[in-house]
Amino acid sequence: MSTAITTAPAAGIAPRGLQGATTEPAWVRWLLIGTALAFLSFFLFVPLVAVFVEAFKKGWEVYVAAIVEPDALSAIKLTLLAAAISVPLNVVFGVAAAWCIAKFDFRGKNLLLTLIDLPFSVSPVIAGLIYALVFGLQGWFGEWLRDHDIKIIFAVPGIVLATVFITFPFVARELIPLMQAQGTEQEEAATVLGASGWQTFWRVTLPNIKWALLYGVILCNARAMGEFGAVSVVSGHIRGMTNTMPLHIEILYNEYQFAAAFAVASLLAGLALVTLVLKFIVERRVKAAYSQAQDTGAPQ
Repeated sequence: MSTAITTAPAAGIAPRGLQGATTEPAWVRWLLIGTALAFLSFFLFVPLVAVFVEAFKKGWEVYVAAIVEPDALSAIKLTLLAAAISVPLNVVFGVAAAWCIAKFDFRGKNLLLTLIDLPFSVSPVIAGLIYALVFGLQGWFGEWLRDHDIKIIFAVPGIVLATVFITFPFVARELIPLMQAQGTEQEEAATVLGASGWQTFWRVTLPNIKWALLYGVILCNARAMGEFGAVSVVSGHIRGMTNTMPLHIEILYNEYQFAAAFAVASLLAGLALVTLVLKFIVERRVKAAYSQAQDTGAPQ
């Protein structure tokens, strides 16, 4: 009587068939890596370098003159103002929406999630057009606003409204997965120990979501400063009054003032580089917090 002996593969050594299914030849890997690097170089690195080369092409004096020109300064100030208003509003909304969705079950929860994602699916130009149709002179509230001398479209309030709409998903969408992974155990324990709602939020919830919140703020701020489509519709392109940096760059480029256009564009490009660095740093913290929340349900 013979006995069949089956020998299991050594630890860490996959069978030949499994290895063939999960690995690729070296030339395939290098081809994919080379294709990815060529794509990034052509569509990202080369244009980015071109912006700074063109910005300083005519010298430092021309560059500084383009930045300190009154219309450029007005565009920079308006861009910072729109971001300074829209980002805190989106932080409040994002935290409240994430808290509501992650910590409570209620009817209409999926509808709220869908509405949060709406700006991702709607063209920014359509969003700006909606505000123009609602608050413009021929819009639903146009006559009432005119009678009360309130100007929204072709003014700063319209730019802020458009920026808020375009950017409000970023904070909420960064917080919701993390808060869902964390669960409600810590909040429930704090409540049992006598903590109020605000005490629970400031001492329990906020420390656990701080990195995801910062990550969402970084993305929200970058999008707010670089938004073009929605702001273009509601701004009116009034020099020195309603032009943000992207709109000012477009006007300069259309007027063949290439050095000035690239000079202002370099500021936005610099912002993008800073955002990428901050995003990389904070993203590692967010991933660590998310992994810890999945493992323990109670990050430190």
